[in-house]
Amino acid sequence: MAEHRAQIPPLFLNRFTVDEADPFRRYLNRLEVEIGREDYRHLKRVELLEPGPEQERFAAMEEITERLLKTTQNNYNRQLLLRLGIRVYLDRQLYEVWYRLPDRAVRFSPLWRANVLRRFFGRLPVEDSGWRPGPALLPGSEARFLPDEAGGVLLLRRPRAPENLPLLTATHGPYDPHTFEVALYFLRTGKARAALVNLGFAGREPLTDENLAKLKSWGLPLNPSNIDVIYPYVDAAGHPYCYKLEKGFARYADLLEGAAPSLVVDIHGCVGTAPDDPRLIVGLGGLPPYLGPADIGRVEQRGEVLHVFPRAAYRQGLALLRDLSEEIYVQFCETPHRGYHFAVLGGLQLIGRALDPHVEVRSLLAGEERTFLPVENIRWLPGAGGNALQRLEARRLRPEAVCLHVEIPTAVRRKMALRLGDLALAASLESSGL
Repeated sequence: MAEHRAQIPPLFLNRFTVDEADPFRRYLNRLEVEIGREDYRHLKRVELLEPGPEQERFAAMEEITERLLKTTQNNYNRQLLLRLGIRVYLDRQLYEVWYRLPDRAVRFSPLWRANVLRRFFGRLPVEDSGWRPGPALLPGSEARFLPDEAGGVLLLRRPRAPENLPLLTATHGPYDPHTFEVALYFLRTGKARAALVNLGFAGREPLTDENLAKLKSWGLPLNPSNIDVIYPYVDAAGHPYCYKLEKGFARYADLLEGAAPSLVVDIHGCVGTAPDDPRLIVGLGGLPPYLGPADIGRVEQRGEVLHVFPRAAYRQGLALLRDLSEEIYVQFCETPHRGYHFAVLGGLQLIGRALDPHVEVRSLLAGEERTFLPVENIRWLPGAGGNALQRLEARRLRPEAVCLHVEIPTAVRRKMALRLGDLALAASLESSGL
Protein backbone atom coordinates (compact mmCIF):
# COMPACT_ATOMS: atom_id res chain seq x y z
CA MET A 1 0.00 0.00 0.00
CA ALA A 2 1.33 3.43 -0.94
CA GLU A 3 2.35 5.64 1.97
CA HIS A 4 -0.16 8.42 2.64
CA ARG A 5 1.29 11.90 2.26
CA ALA A 6 -0.48 15.14 3.03
CA GLN A 7 -1.53 16.93 -0.14
CA ILE A 8 0.14 20.31 0.18
CA PRO A 9 -1.28 22.74 -2.41
CA PRO A 10 1.16 23.33 -5.32
CA LEU A 11 1.12 27.05 -4.53
CA PHE A 12 3.22 26.36 -1.43
CA LEU A 13 5.70 23.90 -2.90
CA ASN A 14 9.20 25.00 -3.85
CA ARG A 15 11.80 22.52 -5.03
CA PHE A 16 15.33 23.01 -3.80
CA THR A 17 18.33 20.89 -2.84
CA VAL A 18 20.57 21.58 0.15
CA ASP A 19 24.31 21.12 -0.12
CA GLU A 20 25.14 18.90 2.87
CA ALA A 21 28.65 20.33 2.96
CA ASP A 22 27.17 23.78 3.48
CA PRO A 23 23.98 23.20 5.49
CA PHE A 24 23.58 26.74 6.79
CA ARG A 25 23.34 28.38 3.39
CA ARG A 26 19.90 29.97 2.95
CA TYR A 27 18.12 28.76 -0.19
CA LEU A 28 14.65 30.18 0.46
CA ASN A 29 13.45 33.27 2.37
CA ARG A 30 16.45 35.07 0.90
CA LEU A 31 14.46 38.08 -0.24
CA GLU A 32 13.13 38.73 3.26
CA VAL A 33 16.31 37.97 5.18
CA GLU A 34 19.15 39.01 2.90
CA ILE A 35 17.57 41.75 0.80
CA GLY A 36 14.68 43.12 2.85
CA ARG A 37 16.58 42.75 6.14
CA GLU A 38 13.39 41.73 7.88
CA ASP A 39 13.90 41.39 11.63
CA TYR A 40 12.82 37.94 12.78
CA ARG A 41 14.72 37.99 16.09
CA HIS A 42 11.49 38.52 18.01
CA LEU A 43 9.78 35.37 16.68
CA LYS A 44 11.41 32.35 18.33
CA ARG A 45 13.66 31.62 21.28
CA VAL A 46 15.87 28.53 20.97
CA GLU A 47 17.10 26.85 24.17
CA LEU A 48 19.19 23.77 24.93
CA LEU A 49 18.26 21.64 27.96
CA GLU A 50 20.86 19.12 29.18
CA PRO A 51 19.66 16.68 30.24
CA GLY A 52 16.22 16.88 28.71
CA PRO A 53 12.94 16.67 30.66
CA GLU A 54 11.64 13.36 31.99
CA GLN A 55 9.33 11.14 29.96
CA GLU A 56 6.29 12.40 31.87
CA ARG A 57 6.77 15.88 30.41
CA PHE A 58 6.74 14.56 26.84
CA ALA A 59 3.81 12.25 27.55
CA ALA A 60 1.67 15.34 28.11
CA MET A 61 2.54 16.69 24.65
CA GLU A 62 1.52 15.70 21.13
CA GLU A 63 4.22 13.87 19.17
CA ILE A 64 4.35 15.27 15.64
CA THR A 65 7.51 13.57 14.36
CA GLU A 66 5.91 11.43 11.67
CA ARG A 67 3.64 14.22 10.54
CA LEU A 68 6.53 16.61 10.01
CA LEU A 69 8.56 13.98 8.21
CA LYS A 70 5.66 13.51 5.80
CA THR A 71 4.91 17.15 5.15
CA THR A 72 8.23 19.01 5.19
CA GLN A 73 9.53 20.10 1.80
CA ASN A 74 13.13 20.18 3.05
CA ASN A 75 14.59 16.72 2.44
CA TYR A 76 17.86 17.68 4.10
CA ASN A 77 16.10 18.48 7.37
CA ARG A 78 13.99 15.35 7.08
CA GLN A 79 17.08 13.16 6.73
CA LEU A 80 18.83 15.02 9.57
CA LEU A 81 15.98 14.22 11.96
CA LEU A 82 16.01 10.58 10.92
CA ARG A 83 19.80 10.29 11.16
CA LEU A 84 19.98 11.82 14.63
CA GLY A 85 16.93 9.96 15.89
CA ILE A 86 15.18 13.19 16.86
CA ARG A 87 11.59 12.96 18.10
CA VAL A 88 9.51 16.12 17.82
CA TYR A 89 6.76 17.15 20.25
CA LEU A 90 4.27 20.01 20.34
CA ASP A 91 3.02 21.53 23.57
CA ARG A 92 -0.30 22.72 22.19
CA GLN A 93 -1.17 24.91 25.15
CA LEU A 94 2.08 26.88 25.15
CA TYR A 95 2.70 26.37 21.42
CA GLU A 96 6.27 25.20 22.07
CA VAL A 97 8.07 22.65 19.94
CA TRP A 98 10.57 20.25 21.49
CA TYR A 99 13.33 18.36 19.68
CA ARG A 100 14.08 15.32 21.85
CA LEU A 101 17.50 13.73 21.41
CA PRO A 102 18.76 10.76 23.49
CA ASP A 103 20.74 12.90 25.94
CA ARG A 104 19.27 16.40 25.61
CA ALA A 105 16.42 18.45 24.22
CA VAL A 106 16.05 21.67 22.25
CA ARG A 107 13.01 23.87 22.83
CA PHE A 108 11.62 26.36 20.31
CA SER A 109 9.41 28.92 22.07
CA PRO A 110 7.10 31.37 20.23
CA LEU A 111 8.43 34.57 21.78
CA TRP A 112 6.31 36.96 19.68
CA ARG A 113 3.10 35.12 20.54
CA ALA A 114 3.87 35.11 24.27
CA ASN A 115 4.65 38.83 24.28
CA VAL A 116 1.40 39.67 22.50
CA LEU A 117 -0.70 37.57 24.87
CA ARG A 118 0.94 39.02 27.99
CA ARG A 119 0.44 42.50 26.58
CA PHE A 120 -3.30 41.97 26.21
CA PHE A 121 -4.12 39.51 29.00
CA GLY A 122 -1.25 39.75 31.48
CA ARG A 123 -0.72 35.99 31.14
CA LEU A 124 -0.66 33.15 28.61
CA PRO A 125 -4.29 31.99 28.28
CA VAL A 126 -4.81 28.40 27.13
CA GLU A 127 -8.61 28.48 26.85
CA ASP A 128 -11.13 30.88 25.33
CA SER A 129 -10.60 34.01 27.40
CA GLY A 130 -13.95 35.60 26.63
CA TRP A 131 -14.00 39.33 25.96
CA ARG A 132 -11.69 41.37 28.19
CA PRO A 133 -10.95 45.13 28.33
CA GLY A 134 -8.16 46.09 25.93
CA PRO A 135 -4.91 47.85 26.90
CA ALA A 136 -4.52 51.59 27.47
CA LEU A 137 -3.26 51.98 23.91
CA LEU A 138 -6.74 50.98 22.65
CA PRO A 139 -9.18 52.84 24.92
CA GLY A 140 -12.69 51.42 24.84
CA SER A 141 -11.56 48.25 23.07
CA GLU A 142 -12.01 44.59 23.97
CA ALA A 143 -9.75 41.59 23.34
CA ARG A 144 -10.38 37.86 23.17
CA PHE A 145 -8.09 34.85 22.77
CA LEU A 146 -9.35 31.78 20.93
CA PRO A 147 -7.18 28.66 21.12
CA ASP A 148 -6.66 26.26 18.22
CA GLU A 149 -4.08 23.67 17.17
CA ALA A 150 -1.81 26.29 15.61
CA GLY A 151 -1.15 29.06 18.14
CA GLY A 152 -4.63 30.52 18.40
CA VAL A 153 -6.19 33.78 17.24
CA LEU A 154 -6.46 37.21 18.86
CA LEU A 155 -9.76 39.05 18.31
CA LEU A 156 -9.93 42.80 18.89
CA ARG A 157 -13.00 45.02 18.68
CA ARG A 158 -14.24 48.51 19.45
CA PRO A 159 -17.87 47.88 20.50
CA ARG A 160 -19.02 51.47 20.00
CA ALA A 161 -17.33 52.01 16.64
CA PRO A 162 -19.48 52.64 13.53
CA GLU A 163 -20.29 49.35 11.81
CA ASN A 164 -19.31 50.67 8.38
CA LEU A 165 -15.65 50.84 9.45
CA PRO A 166 -13.44 48.05 8.09
CA LEU A 167 -12.50 44.74 9.66
CA LEU A 168 -8.72 44.15 9.64
CA THR A 169 -7.15 40.71 9.27
CA ALA A 170 -3.49 39.86 9.85
CA THR A 171 -3.53 36.32 8.54
CA HIS A 172 0.20 35.64 8.61
CA GLY A 173 0.64 37.02 12.11
CA PRO A 174 4.28 36.78 13.14
CA TYR A 175 5.60 35.94 9.65
CA ASP A 176 5.06 39.52 8.47
CA PRO A 177 6.90 41.73 10.98
CA HIS A 178 5.01 44.83 12.14
CA THR A 179 1.70 44.00 10.41
CA PHE A 180 0.32 43.65 13.93
CA GLU A 181 1.42 47.19 14.72
CA VAL A 182 -0.27 48.43 11.54
CA ALA A 183 -3.54 46.86 12.68
CA LEU A 184 -3.19 48.39 16.14
CA TYR A 185 -2.51 51.79 14.61
CA PHE A 186 -5.75 51.74 12.62
CA LEU A 187 -7.70 50.62 15.68
CA ARG A 188 -6.06 53.24 17.91
CA THR A 189 -6.79 56.07 15.47
CA GLY A 190 -10.45 55.06 15.13
CA LYS A 191 -10.22 54.01 11.47
CA ALA A 192 -11.19 50.35 11.96
CA ARG A 193 -13.74 48.64 14.17
CA ALA A 194 -12.18 45.21 14.69
CA ALA A 195 -9.19 43.00 13.88
CA LEU A 196 -8.40 39.30 13.63
CA VAL A 197 -4.76 38.35 14.23
CA ASN A 198 -3.25 34.91 13.66
CA LEU A 199 -0.91 34.12 16.56
CA GLY A 200 0.49 30.97 14.95
CA PHE A 201 3.28 30.41 12.45
CA ALA A 202 2.57 29.87 8.76
CA GLY A 203 5.62 27.59 8.38
CA ARG A 204 7.75 30.00 6.38
CA GLU A 205 9.27 31.92 9.28
CA PRO A 206 13.04 31.55 8.87
CA LEU A 207 15.40 31.08 11.75
CA THR A 208 17.64 34.03 12.49
CA ASP A 209 21.38 33.81 12.07
CA GLU A 210 21.73 34.06 15.86
CA ASN A 211 19.54 31.00 16.37
CA LEU A 212 21.33 29.12 13.60
CA ALA A 213 24.66 29.80 15.30
CA LYS A 214 23.28 28.28 18.53
CA LEU A 215 22.07 25.16 16.73
CA LYS A 216 25.40 24.77 14.97
CA SER A 217 27.27 24.98 18.28
CA TRP A 218 24.98 22.26 19.65
CA GLY A 219 25.64 19.97 16.67
CA LEU A 220 22.17 20.42 15.19
CA PRO A 221 22.78 21.82 11.68
CA LEU A 222 19.21 22.49 10.54
CA ASN A 223 18.99 24.19 7.18
CA PRO A 224 17.12 27.51 7.49
CA SER A 225 15.20 27.20 4.22
CA ASN A 226 11.50 26.34 4.62
CA ILE A 227 11.90 25.68 8.30
CA ASP A 228 8.47 24.04 8.45
CA VAL A 229 10.22 21.04 9.96
CA ILE A 230 10.07 22.89 13.30
CA TYR A 231 6.56 24.31 13.52
CA PRO A 232 3.86 22.47 11.55
CA TYR A 233 3.12 24.28 8.31
CA VAL A 234 0.09 22.17 7.47
CA ASP A 235 -2.35 20.10 9.46
CA ALA A 236 -2.51 16.31 9.25
CA ALA A 237 -4.65 16.56 6.10
CA GLY A 238 -2.20 18.87 4.34
CA HIS A 239 -4.18 22.09 4.67
CA PRO A 240 -1.99 25.15 5.38
CA TYR A 241 -2.55 26.78 8.75
CA CYS A 242 -2.06 30.20 7.16
CA TYR A 243 -5.59 29.86 5.76
CA LYS A 244 -7.26 29.42 9.13
CA LEU A 245 -8.59 32.98 9.35
CA GLU A 246 -10.14 32.66 5.90
CA LYS A 247 -11.62 29.22 6.54
CA GLY A 248 -13.05 30.31 9.88
CA PHE A 249 -14.03 33.79 8.69
CA ALA A 250 -17.76 33.37 9.33
CA ARG A 251 -17.16 32.08 12.87
CA TYR A 252 -14.81 34.93 13.78
CA ALA A 253 -17.10 37.55 12.27
CA ASP A 254 -19.99 36.15 14.31
CA LEU A 255 -17.92 36.32 17.51
CA LEU A 256 -17.16 39.98 16.83
CA GLU A 257 -20.94 40.55 16.81
CA GLY A 258 -22.61 43.40 14.97
CA ALA A 259 -23.22 43.60 11.23
CA ALA A 260 -21.29 41.46 8.76
CA PRO A 261 -18.29 43.45 7.47
CA SER A 262 -18.74 45.36 4.22
CA LEU A 263 -15.00 46.11 3.92
CA VAL A 264 -12.16 43.76 4.91
CA VAL A 265 -8.55 44.96 4.81
CA ASP A 266 -6.21 41.95 4.86
CA ILE A 267 -2.75 43.17 5.92
CA HIS A 268 0.42 41.46 4.74
CA GLY A 269 4.10 42.31 4.63
CA CYS A 270 6.26 42.21 1.54
CA VAL A 271 9.75 43.22 0.48
CA GLY A 272 9.79 45.77 -2.32
CA THR A 273 12.25 45.98 -5.19
CA ALA A 274 14.51 48.28 -3.11
CA PRO A 275 15.22 48.42 0.65
CA ASP A 276 13.36 51.73 1.03
CA ASP A 277 10.51 50.93 -1.38
CA PRO A 278 7.41 52.85 -0.12
CA ARG A 279 4.88 51.43 -2.60
CA LEU A 280 1.82 49.59 -1.29
CA ILE A 281 0.27 46.88 -3.45
CA VAL A 282 -3.49 46.42 -3.10
CA GLY A 283 -4.45 43.06 -4.59
CA LEU A 284 -8.06 42.51 -5.58
CA GLY A 285 -7.59 38.91 -6.71
CA GLY A 286 -5.13 36.82 -8.68
CA LEU A 287 -7.24 33.65 -8.73
CA PRO A 288 -10.98 32.97 -9.12
CA PRO A 289 -13.35 34.56 -8.36
CA TYR A 290 -11.92 36.99 -10.90
CA LEU A 291 -12.72 40.70 -11.13
CA GLY A 292 -12.89 43.02 -14.10
CA PRO A 293 -12.39 46.80 -14.03
CA ALA A 294 -16.15 47.35 -14.32
CA ASP A 295 -16.64 45.43 -11.05
CA ILE A 296 -14.60 48.09 -9.26
CA GLY A 297 -16.18 51.21 -10.71
CA ARG A 298 -16.78 53.31 -13.80
CA VAL A 299 -14.25 52.67 -16.58
CA GLU A 300 -12.90 55.00 -19.25
CA GLN A 301 -10.38 53.81 -21.85
CA ARG A 302 -8.11 56.10 -23.84
CA GLY A 303 -6.03 54.01 -26.16
CA GLU A 304 -4.21 51.48 -24.02
CA VAL A 305 -4.59 53.58 -20.87
CA LEU A 306 -7.44 52.68 -18.52
CA HIS A 307 -9.07 55.03 -16.02
CA VAL A 308 -11.23 53.55 -13.26
CA PHE A 309 -13.32 55.61 -10.85
CA PRO A 310 -13.88 53.23 -7.90
CA ARG A 311 -17.20 52.85 -6.12
CA ALA A 312 -17.61 53.87 -2.49
CA ALA A 313 -16.30 50.75 -0.70
CA TYR A 314 -13.06 50.71 -2.70
CA ARG A 315 -12.60 54.45 -2.18
CA GLN A 316 -13.06 53.98 1.57
CA GLY A 317 -10.37 51.30 1.67
CA LEU A 318 -7.91 53.25 -0.46
CA ALA A 319 -8.44 56.38 1.62
CA LEU A 320 -7.61 54.37 4.75
CA LEU A 321 -4.36 53.17 3.21
CA ARG A 322 -3.21 56.72 2.51
CA ASP A 323 -2.14 56.74 6.16
CA LEU A 324 0.53 54.21 5.27
CA SER A 325 1.89 55.66 2.03
CA GLU A 326 1.07 58.16 -0.71
CA GLU A 327 2.23 55.60 -3.28
CA ILE A 328 -0.47 52.95 -3.76
CA TYR A 329 -0.93 50.53 -6.65
CA VAL A 330 -3.88 48.24 -7.39
CA GLN A 331 -3.42 44.87 -9.10
CA PHE A 332 -5.82 42.09 -10.05
CA CYS A 333 -6.60 39.49 -12.71
CA GLU A 334 -9.66 39.14 -14.92
CA THR A 335 -8.50 35.85 -16.49
CA PRO A 336 -5.32 33.78 -16.10
CA HIS A 337 -3.81 35.70 -19.03
CA ARG A 338 -5.25 39.16 -18.40
CA GLY A 339 -4.23 41.19 -15.38
CA TYR A 340 -4.23 44.88 -14.51
CA HIS A 341 -1.76 47.23 -12.87
CA PHE A 342 -3.04 50.65 -11.72
CA ALA A 343 -1.58 53.62 -9.88
CA VAL A 344 -3.87 55.36 -7.38
CA LEU A 345 -4.06 59.09 -8.08
CA GLY A 346 -4.74 61.91 -5.62
CA GLY A 347 -8.50 61.75 -6.05
CA LEU A 348 -8.42 57.95 -5.51
CA GLN A 349 -9.08 57.27 -9.20
CA LEU A 350 -7.02 54.54 -10.88
CA ILE A 351 -4.88 54.86 -14.00
CA GLY A 352 -3.07 51.92 -15.55
CA ARG A 353 -2.92 49.19 -18.11
CA ALA A 354 -3.70 45.58 -18.89
CA LEU A 355 -1.01 42.91 -19.06
CA ASP A 356 -0.50 39.19 -19.54
CA PRO A 357 1.09 37.88 -16.29
CA HIS A 358 2.47 34.84 -18.09
CA VAL A 359 4.45 37.12 -20.41
CA GLU A 360 5.41 40.13 -18.28
CA VAL A 361 5.87 38.83 -14.73
CA ARG A 362 9.32 37.73 -13.56
CA SER A 363 10.81 36.52 -10.28
CA LEU A 364 13.19 38.71 -8.31
CA LEU A 365 15.13 35.63 -7.22
CA ALA A 366 15.79 32.41 -9.06
CA GLY A 367 13.91 29.49 -7.51
CA GLU A 368 11.54 31.64 -5.43
CA GLU A 369 8.03 32.89 -6.16
CA ARG A 370 8.85 36.53 -5.46
CA THR A 371 7.29 38.13 -8.51
CA PHE A 372 7.59 41.63 -9.98
CA LEU A 373 6.92 43.63 -13.15
CA PRO A 374 10.27 44.58 -14.71
CA VAL A 375 8.74 47.40 -16.80
CA GLU A 376 7.59 49.29 -13.69
CA ASN A 377 10.18 47.68 -11.37
CA ILE A 378 7.39 46.94 -8.88
CA ARG A 379 6.21 43.81 -7.11
CA TRP A 380 3.38 41.82 -8.73
CA LEU A 381 1.10 40.76 -5.87
CA PRO A 382 -2.54 40.60 -7.02
CA GLY A 383 -3.49 38.08 -4.33
CA ALA A 384 -3.31 34.32 -3.99
CA GLY A 385 -5.35 31.43 -2.62
CA GLY A 386 -5.99 32.92 0.81
CA ASN A 387 -7.18 36.16 -0.76
CA ALA A 388 -9.66 34.30 -2.98
CA LEU A 389 -10.92 32.22 -0.07
CA GLN A 390 -11.44 35.29 2.09
CA ARG A 391 -13.47 37.01 -0.62
CA LEU A 392 -15.67 33.94 -1.03
CA GLU A 393 -16.29 33.64 2.71
CA ALA A 394 -16.91 37.36 3.22
CA ARG A 395 -19.43 37.45 0.39
CA ARG A 396 -21.34 34.55 1.84
CA LEU A 397 -22.06 36.82 4.79
CA ARG A 398 -22.54 39.98 2.74
CA PRO A 399 -22.72 39.68 -1.07
CA GLU A 400 -21.42 43.20 -1.72
CA ALA A 401 -18.43 42.83 0.65
CA VAL A 402 -15.08 44.17 -0.61
CA CYS A 403 -11.78 42.57 0.42
CA LEU A 404 -8.46 44.37 -0.08
CA HIS A 405 -5.32 42.22 0.07
CA VAL A 406 -2.73 44.82 1.13
CA GLU A 407 0.99 44.11 0.77
CA ILE A 408 3.00 46.60 2.83
CA PRO A 409 6.74 46.91 2.14
CA THR A 410 9.28 46.61 4.92
CA ALA A 411 10.18 50.31 5.15
CA VAL A 412 6.53 51.35 5.54
CA ARG A 413 5.83 48.78 8.27
CA ARG A 414 8.87 49.93 10.24
CA LYS A 415 7.66 53.53 9.98
CA MET A 416 4.21 52.55 11.25
CA ALA A 417 5.71 50.62 14.18
CA LEU A 418 7.54 53.79 15.22
CA ARG A 419 4.36 55.83 14.86
CA LEU A 420 2.46 53.35 17.02
CA GLY A 421 5.26 53.57 19.59
CA ASP A 422 4.72 57.32 19.77
CA LEU A 423 1.00 56.76 20.38
CA ALA A 424 1.77 54.19 23.09
CA LEU A 425 4.11 56.63 24.82
CA ALA A 426 1.49 59.37 24.70
CA ALA A 427 -1.13 56.98 26.14
CA SER A 428 1.27 55.99 28.94
CA LEU A 429 2.03 59.60 29.84
CA GLU A 430 -1.66 60.44 29.78
CA SER A 431 -2.60 57.54 32.04
CA SER A 432 0.13 58.49 34.52
CA GLY A 433 -1.16 62.06 34.71
CA LEU A 434 2.02 63.62 33.26
